[in-house]
Amino acid sequence: MNDTKTTTGISRRDCLKVSGQAAAAVALTGAAFPRAFAGEDNTIRLALVGCGGRGTGAAVDALSTTSGPTQLVAMADVFEDRLTGSYNSIKANKEKQLDVPEDRRFIGFDAYKEAIDCLRPGDVVILTTPPAFRWVHFGYAIDKGVNVFMEKPTTVDGPSTRKMLDLAEKATAKNLKVGVGLMCRHCDARGELFKRIEAGEIGDLVLLRAYRVVGPTGSAFAPPKPEGQNELEYQIRNFHAFLWASGGAFSDFLIHNIDECCWMKDAWPVEAKGIGGRHYRGDFVDQNFDNYEVEYTFADGAKLFLGGRCMVGCWQEFASYAHGTKGSAVISTSSHSPARPRIYKGQNFTKEDLVWAYPQPEANPYRLEWEHLIDAIRNDRPYNEAKRGAEASLVTSMGRMAAHTGKIVRYDDMLACEHEFAPQVAELTLGGEAPLKADEAGKYPVPMPGLKTKTEF
Repeated sequence: MNDTKTTTGISRRDCLKVSGQAAAAVALTGAAFPRAFAGEDNTIRLALVGCGGRGTGAAVDALSTTSGPTQLVAMADVFEDRLTGSYNSIKANKEKQLDVPEDRRFIGFDAYKEAIDCLRPGDVVILTTPPAFRWVHFGYAIDKGVNVFMEKPTTVDGPSTRKMLDLAEKATAKNLKVGVGLMCRHCDARGELFKRIEAGEIGDLVLLRAYRVVGPTGSAFAPPKPEGQNELEYQIRNFHAFLWASGGAFSDFLIHNIDECCWMKDAWPVEAKGIGGRHYRGDFVDQNFDNYEVEYTFADGAKLFLGGRCMVGCWQEFASYAHGTKGSAVISTSSHSPARPRIYKGQNFTKEDLVWAYPQPEANPYRLEWEHLIDAIRNDRPYNEAKRGAEASLVTSMGRMAAHTGKIVRYDDMLACEHEFAPQVAELTLGGEAPLKADEAGKYPVPMPGLKTKTEF
């Protein structure tokens, strides 16, 4: 590869050399760094692993932080076209902070290692591949002493959740800073509402409602595999369609509503009952239901009712609500931002009953989550969202499994569940076999509630 120096003064050979020296230092010192950011120049370097839309957005958000200089120095993806598109998009927004020459653009299933190897201990890797790969990439970043931002969900089943919880403890032991892309937790407006609910302004919280009932989203509805395309490549390009890759549309899209409601309750539910089905599917071959209804129950008996639907021509709503013994609240109004939280003295959301509303405009939570992470790195504050991210992912999987099996699924049962969707995920290779095989008609196994009750498909 070309070993020409770049404007940052590092080359591919340099970054591997520095990474190797740093890894040796980590082994000798136990990775206890007196300051958590890298380099005397105060620049935090970034590597992007997973160059889809959300990864591209996360990189731009990271480069937009205000507490000190940041620079993107490496990128990795399985697909060259995705990486190139992401590179061009970031360049159009943050060209001065982009220093990713061709010899630091890596392609393949092991490309994450090469990108992370270009960082110094205390820099940040952005993990935004399909969730199935999260624990593999997170583990490597921990070994290298690199701080992490990873997208949600961070797990898709019981075994990957157990792995992630173990890795969260290892990251804490190394004083690494870890952010998880549940950005609603960083929303100032929602934070103020949480304080008011905690202070008893709507009484005891007994009911939560959440809805993401919209049209088809992402790659949740997957058409048949094109002739001649590798099956693994096809599944990764349509990762919302397959449970092994993403936890399906339920996990990837409904987790935000679930998480913000559990935040307001300040607890995780202990069990879930679920209903769902497939309608008007045409020739789509994905594993998703297109409608879900889940009743979550908390330890004190309070309920969270969650509705999810991906259908055209129906009423649409993307919002969450809280109901207490003295009043009610809007947690989020439409999509993720702005939330526009409000409190009402009754159970009807009428102007006459409005008692509090968060003043507008609101700060963007996608930017705030990065401000908070980078601030923690620069000031060496404890910061690790990996455990909470895994718990939110597990609760989401609990509701999904309840709908897919037709059984009541409890938190502890979900955590102990042994069905691992893709145990071979760390060994996948370009052009290799996919974890899930289509039948002769090109169809994939789908959930069958009441018939398949031990596993989801």
